[in-house]
Amino acid sequence: MKDPLLLPALPDTPVAVSAVAYVRSCESEPTANHSIRSYVFAALLAEHEGLKPGADFDPDLLFHACVLHDLGTSSAAPGAERFEVEGADMAARFLTGHGYDAQAVDLVWEAIALHATPGIAERRGVLAYLTRRGIGVDFGIGAEFMTDAQGAAVHHEHPRLDMVTALVDEIVRHAARSPQAGARYTLGGEFLRERAEPGATTFLERVASTSRWGA
Repeated sequence: MKDPLLLPALPDTPVAVSAVAYVRSCESEPTANHSIRSYVFAALLAEHEGLKPGADFDPDLLFHACVLHDLGTSSAAPGAERFEVEGADMAARFLTGHGYDAQAVDLVWEAIALHATPGIAERRGVLAYLTRRGIGVDFGIGAEFMTDAQGAAVHHEHPRLDMVTALVDEIVRHAARSPQAGARYTLGGEFLRERAEPGATTFLERVASTSRWGA
């Protein structure tokens, strides 16, 4: 019988190790931990829903889509476009540089570019679906399939460190870098406007504070 606390291990291929190192080199610790937790949650969700790695989705691409999905919030991003697109571009360059073919790179690009776009990502194939859902679980959205013990184990390995506020801070900083980065009705643009008043918090921060995992 499988141990219910057994969490998916992070891949240890040279590319996967490099991906984690890349993320940790340019993202804050709370955001990097969020990206890694998102992969763990996505893998657990796939298992819960009976989706088979290698048959229904490529587990290597799922790892990279989740772990690299917030590169656009980092200072390494250009700040000329919305953070999801810049993060997708950065992930694509990383994977291309490590020998991934154009089709694989495009799938990861799409999953990252759409990860903050509800109603579209879920209809763009299993990879985009699992990426968005795994990220959502880290905000407590659709996390009912997780046991409390599993959640505690994930957070013990990859602590939250007030992730939601840290991530919103980074998205707002990125959105303020150019009109295109903070365009209206994009996630970054909305966060920028919600935070316009001193001391103001975003709707996401307020909801997260009472969610299953907290902020």
